[in-house]
Amino acid sequence: MTDFAPRYPVTPGIDFTTVSFGQTPSQTVGPYLHIGLPWPDGPDVVPSGTEGSIDITVTVYDGHRTPIADAMIETWQADAAGRFDHPDDPRGRAEPTPARFRGFGRAVADSTGTSTVHTVKPGPLPAEDGSIEAPHIDVGIFARGMLERLVTRIYFPDETERNFSDPVLSGMDPRQREKLIARATPTGYHLDVVVQDSDPNGDETPFFDL
Repeated sequence: MTDFAPRYPVTPGIDFTTVSFGQTPSQTVGPYLHIGLPWPDGPDVVPSGTEGSIDITVTVYDGHRTPIADAMIETWQADAAGRFDHPDDPRGRAEPTPARFRGFGRAVADSTGTSTVHTVKPGPLPAEDGSIEAPHIDVGIFARGMLERLVTRIYFPDETERNFSDPVLSGMDPRQREKLIARATPTGYHLDVVVQDSDPNGDETPFFDL
Protein backbone atom coordinates (compact mmCIF):
# COMPACT_ATOMS: atom_id res chain seq x y z
CA MET A 1 0.00 0.00 0.00
CA THR A 2 1.29 3.45 -0.90
CA ASP A 3 1.48 5.96 1.94
CA PHE A 4 0.29 9.47 1.18
CA ALA A 5 0.96 12.66 3.05
CA PRO A 6 -1.88 13.50 5.46
CA ARG A 7 -4.61 15.80 4.21
CA TYR A 8 -6.13 18.56 6.30
CA PRO A 9 -9.52 20.21 5.87
CA VAL A 10 -9.57 23.79 4.64
CA THR A 11 -12.11 26.02 6.35
CA PRO A 12 -12.85 29.37 4.64
CA GLY A 13 -12.13 32.34 6.86
CA ILE A 14 -9.83 30.41 9.19
CA ASP A 15 -6.15 31.26 9.13
CA PHE A 16 -3.10 28.99 9.31
CA THR A 17 -2.83 29.20 13.11
CA THR A 18 -5.85 26.90 13.54
CA VAL A 19 -4.63 23.92 11.52
CA SER A 20 -3.28 20.93 13.41
CA PHE A 21 0.17 20.96 11.83
CA GLY A 22 0.94 24.57 12.81
CA GLN A 23 2.91 27.17 10.92
CA THR A 24 5.35 26.22 8.18
CA PRO A 25 8.95 26.63 9.45
CA SER A 26 10.90 29.71 8.40
CA GLN A 27 13.59 29.34 5.76
CA THR A 28 16.83 31.14 5.15
CA VAL A 29 16.77 33.52 2.22
CA GLY A 30 19.63 31.49 0.77
CA PRO A 31 22.27 32.35 -1.83
CA TYR A 32 19.75 32.37 -4.70
CA LEU A 33 17.62 35.31 -3.61
CA HIS A 34 18.51 37.16 -6.82
CA ILE A 35 16.34 34.73 -8.79
CA GLY A 36 12.99 35.92 -7.52
CA LEU A 37 13.02 38.32 -4.56
CA PRO A 38 14.36 41.60 -6.02
CA TRP A 39 12.35 43.68 -8.46
CA PRO A 40 13.55 46.64 -10.58
CA ASP A 41 12.13 49.49 -8.51
CA GLY A 42 12.47 47.72 -5.14
CA PRO A 43 15.09 50.15 -3.77
CA ASP A 44 13.09 53.21 -4.85
CA VAL A 45 10.82 54.28 -1.99
CA VAL A 46 10.35 57.51 -3.95
CA PRO A 47 10.64 58.05 -7.71
CA SER A 48 14.01 59.01 -9.13
CA GLY A 49 14.57 62.76 -9.04
CA THR A 50 12.19 63.40 -6.12
CA GLU A 51 13.09 66.64 -4.35
CA GLY A 52 14.73 66.00 -1.01
CA SER A 53 15.48 62.35 -1.75
CA ILE A 54 18.40 60.68 0.02
CA ASP A 55 20.32 57.43 -0.20
CA ILE A 56 20.20 55.12 2.80
CA THR A 57 23.05 52.60 2.70
CA VAL A 58 23.36 49.62 5.03
CA THR A 59 26.39 47.33 5.17
CA VAL A 60 25.77 43.97 6.84
CA TYR A 61 28.65 42.10 8.51
CA ASP A 62 28.71 38.58 9.93
CA GLY A 63 30.25 37.53 13.24
CA HIS A 64 33.73 37.58 11.73
CA ARG A 65 33.19 41.15 10.46
CA THR A 66 33.07 39.86 6.89
CA PRO A 67 30.59 41.69 4.63
CA ILE A 68 27.62 39.50 3.69
CA ALA A 69 27.42 39.88 -0.08
CA ASP A 70 24.12 38.00 -0.43
CA ALA A 71 22.21 39.89 2.25
CA MET A 72 18.94 41.67 1.55
CA ILE A 73 17.25 44.48 3.47
CA GLU A 74 13.69 45.72 3.59
CA THR A 75 12.82 49.17 4.92
CA TRP A 76 9.55 50.68 6.02
CA GLN A 77 8.96 54.16 7.35
CA ALA A 78 6.69 57.17 7.73
CA ASP A 79 6.74 59.82 5.02
CA ALA A 80 8.45 63.22 5.25
CA ALA A 81 5.51 64.53 7.31
CA GLY A 82 5.57 61.59 9.73
CA ARG A 83 2.36 60.14 8.31
CA PHE A 84 1.22 56.83 6.78
CA ASP A 85 -1.03 56.37 3.78
CA HIS A 86 -2.76 53.51 5.57
CA PRO A 87 -6.12 53.14 7.34
CA ASP A 88 -4.44 51.70 10.46
CA ASP A 89 -2.74 55.03 11.20
CA PRO A 90 -4.67 56.19 14.32
CA ARG A 91 -4.51 59.77 13.04
CA GLY A 92 -6.27 58.73 9.85
CA ARG A 93 -5.00 57.95 6.40
CA ALA A 94 -2.99 60.75 4.74
CA GLU A 95 -1.85 61.39 1.21
CA PRO A 96 1.88 60.70 1.06
CA THR A 97 4.48 63.45 1.25
CA PRO A 98 6.11 63.62 -1.24
CA ALA A 99 3.72 62.31 -3.88
CA ARG A 100 4.24 58.66 -4.90
CA PHE A 101 6.13 57.89 -1.70
CA ARG A 102 5.35 54.26 -0.93
CA GLY A 103 7.00 53.69 2.47
CA PHE A 104 8.57 50.33 1.63
CA GLY A 105 11.84 49.38 -0.02
CA ARG A 106 13.76 46.21 -0.77
CA ALA A 107 17.41 46.12 -1.81
CA VAL A 108 20.05 43.42 -2.16
CA ALA A 109 23.68 43.81 -1.12
CA ASP A 110 26.54 44.30 -3.53
CA SER A 111 29.95 42.62 -3.24
CA THR A 112 30.79 44.85 -0.26
CA GLY A 113 27.71 43.76 1.67
CA THR A 114 26.08 47.15 1.11
CA SER A 115 22.45 47.69 0.15
CA THR A 116 21.11 51.07 -0.99
CA VAL A 117 17.57 52.41 -0.70
CA HIS A 118 16.46 55.71 -2.25
CA THR A 119 13.95 57.48 -0.04
CA VAL A 120 13.24 60.65 1.94
CA LYS A 121 13.99 61.37 5.55
CA PRO A 122 10.89 60.54 7.61
CA GLY A 123 9.24 62.99 9.95
CA PRO A 124 8.70 62.43 13.69
CA LEU A 125 5.58 60.55 14.71
CA PRO A 126 3.54 60.01 17.88
CA ALA A 127 4.20 57.00 20.13
CA GLU A 128 1.56 55.02 21.99
CA ASP A 129 2.31 56.67 25.36
CA GLY A 130 1.82 60.19 24.04
CA SER A 131 5.52 60.86 23.48
CA ILE A 132 7.09 61.60 20.11
CA GLU A 133 9.30 59.16 18.26
CA ALA A 134 12.34 60.64 16.56
CA PRO A 135 12.54 60.24 12.78
CA HIS A 136 13.66 56.71 12.03
CA ILE A 137 13.55 53.94 9.44
CA ASP A 138 12.76 50.34 10.36
CA VAL A 139 15.04 47.79 8.69
CA GLY A 140 14.53 44.06 8.19
CA ILE A 141 17.65 42.04 7.40
CA PHE A 142 17.70 38.71 5.58
CA ALA A 143 20.78 36.60 4.81
CA ARG A 144 22.05 33.06 4.37
CA GLY A 145 21.87 30.96 7.49
CA MET A 146 19.25 33.19 9.15
CA LEU A 147 15.89 31.48 9.62
CA GLU A 148 14.27 34.63 10.96
CA ARG A 149 14.76 38.18 9.75
CA LEU A 150 16.54 40.58 12.06
CA VAL A 151 14.81 43.90 12.70
CA THR A 152 16.56 47.10 13.71
CA ARG A 153 16.20 50.84 13.24
CA ILE A 154 18.10 53.69 11.65
CA TYR A 155 18.10 57.02 13.48
CA PHE A 156 19.66 60.24 12.22
CA PRO A 157 22.69 62.10 13.61
CA ASP A 158 21.18 65.53 12.98
CA GLU A 159 18.19 64.86 15.27
CA THR A 160 20.05 65.14 18.59
CA GLU A 161 17.19 66.63 20.62
CA ARG A 162 14.54 64.29 19.27
CA ASN A 163 16.84 61.28 19.63
CA PHE A 164 17.43 62.19 23.28
CA SER A 165 13.69 62.03 24.06
CA ASP A 166 12.80 59.14 21.72
CA PRO A 167 11.06 56.43 23.82
CA VAL A 168 13.19 53.65 22.28
CA LEU A 169 16.61 55.31 22.31
CA SER A 170 16.15 56.88 25.74
CA GLY A 171 15.64 53.44 27.27
CA MET A 172 18.87 52.02 25.87
CA ASP A 173 22.41 51.93 27.18
CA PRO A 174 24.44 54.73 25.51
CA ARG A 175 26.79 52.22 23.87
CA GLN A 176 23.85 50.38 22.29
CA ARG A 177 22.08 53.59 21.35
CA GLU A 178 25.05 54.77 19.33
CA LYS A 179 24.84 51.67 17.12
CA LEU A 180 21.44 52.74 15.79
CA ILE A 181 22.44 56.27 14.79
CA ALA A 182 23.61 56.48 11.20
CA ARG A 183 26.43 58.67 9.98
CA ALA A 184 25.95 61.31 7.33
CA THR A 185 27.28 60.73 3.81
CA PRO A 186 27.45 63.08 0.79
CA THR A 187 24.14 61.69 -0.52
CA GLY A 188 22.35 60.64 2.66
CA TYR A 189 23.13 58.35 5.60
CA HIS A 190 24.90 55.06 6.29
CA LEU A 191 24.58 52.39 8.99
CA ASP A 192 26.81 49.39 9.65
CA VAL A 193 24.96 46.32 10.94
CA VAL A 194 26.81 43.50 12.71
CA VAL A 195 24.59 40.44 13.01
CA GLN A 196 26.56 38.57 15.68
CA ASP A 197 29.12 39.06 18.43
CA SER A 198 29.89 36.62 21.26
CA ASP A 199 30.81 39.58 23.47
CA PRO A 200 27.62 41.09 24.96
CA ASN A 201 29.38 44.45 24.99
CA GLY A 202 30.77 44.01 21.51
CA ASP A 203 29.74 45.31 18.12
CA GLU A 204 26.49 43.40 17.54
CA THR A 205 23.71 45.73 16.44
CA PRO A 206 20.65 45.95 18.71
CA PHE A 207 17.73 44.02 17.22
CA PHE A 208 14.06 44.16 18.13
CA ASP A 209 11.81 41.22 19.02
CA LEU A 210 8.58 41.67 17.05
